[in-house]
Amino acid sequence: MPAYFIAQIEIRDPTGYQEYLAGFMPIFERHNGRLLTVSSKPVECVEGTWPEGGVVLMEFPDMEKARAWKNDPDYQELAKIRQHTATTNMVLVEGL
Repeated sequence: MPAYFIAQIEIRDPTGYQEYLAGFMPIFERHNGRLLTVSSKPVECVEGTWPEGGVVLMEFPDMEKARAWKNDPDYQELAKIRQHTATTNMVLVEGL
């Protein structure tokens, strides 16, 4: 079954965040990830409350591949840049 990372991101340092983006795709593609949406614009909240910032929706073939990407040492090093330049909430869910 596919697996999905859903991330809410508020970029605090756009210039610094570009370094994260520059290294993201090669690692992501190595784990067969697929971007379904990337939005830096505010989302339309239709019910409840939602934090400010954009949304990223990523798909992986299965939970194993998704976790392998997140735990990849190269990604862990790259993620430090994201953690310093943006505030992120991220969840991993298994698809149907």
